[in-house]
Amino acid sequence: MRIVVDLSRCEGYAQCAFLAPDAFRMHGEEALMYDPSPDDARREQVLRAAAACPVQAILVDQLEGRKAPVEASAS
Repeated sequence: MRIVVDLSRCEGYAQCAFLAPDAFRMHGEEALMYDPSPDDARREQVLRAAAACPVQAILVDQLEGRKAPVEASAS
């Protein structure tokens, strides 16, 4: 899993740090620090934190669920 936070949108509400403290933490009162590749065991916490963000600044990319596009074979 990969996390990307749009720090220009983040307003420091800290809901993510409350819900997934292993992946997100506040540095001071306004600066968000985060782990861009948290442990997969934290998936539920991270997804809840992303959903709780009031400004929707957190994007979670679940890399392992993707499959390569299948090309049509010539018969």
